[in-house]
Amino acid sequence: MPRPLSRRTVLKAAGALAAAPLLTASAGPGRFTFARLRYHSGDWDVDPAMPANLLNSLVEYTRVLVDPREQVVGLDSDEVSAFPFVYLTGHGLVRFTRAEKENFGRYMDAGGFVFVDDCNHDVSGLFATSFEREMADLFPGQLRALPNTHPLYSAAFVFPDGPPATHHELNGWGDNLVHDHLQAVMVRGKVAVLYSNKDYGCEWDYDLSSKQYLAEDNTKFGVNIITHALVR
Repeated sequence: MPRPLSRRTVLKAAGALAAAPLLTASAGPGRFTFARLRYHSGDWDVDPAMPANLLNSLVEYTRVLVDPREQVVGLDSDEVSAFPFVYLTGHGLVRFTRAEKENFGRYMDAGGFVFVDDCNHDVSGLFATSFEREMADLFPGQLRALPNTHPLYSAAFVFPDGPPATHHELNGWGDNLVHDHLQAVMVRGKVAVLYSNKDYGCEWDYDLSSKQYLAEDNTKFGVNIITHALVR
């Protein structure tokens, strides 16, 4: 069970958002906007209820001001630079166009944070293999396991054992593995790409009214991911 976040962490996240250099008026001044990346090759628009759940958790557990609506932004668009956090997911092929690939690299070099989630929960599936090829082209040899002692796991709530398992892992769906680590690409010592094969997107993709029936709010780890993206 994760340990609760401290008041210091809450205030630090709120302050970092207000000062975020990538955030511009299009994302709402001083407000966090959940931005989803649209790319041309695959089904980028899965788990549609998930962003609302994470935004609700940010409101519930932190003082970060949020834009209540998810925003979709093209990976090949200049608008990507307006957001300090972006989300990329899917089941199918990830084959970036030249413009998408160049923009991805520029965004990371400018200090952006990309959370990538494999909706297949399958290391041999099409999304995982094709996305990892794109990372190998952009950042050869740099996508590596993120240690479970990394500050991300204590950015808000404390997860002493690293990334929490999803029901898909525990029920043997997908690759029938429980993945002990997330992976990351680091830029200047900071996480720039956080990559999961655990299918958190589907784990958190449910109607908000259903959260009351959970023994433990499973979106708390999402609060960690967003908090870390804002305070790194």
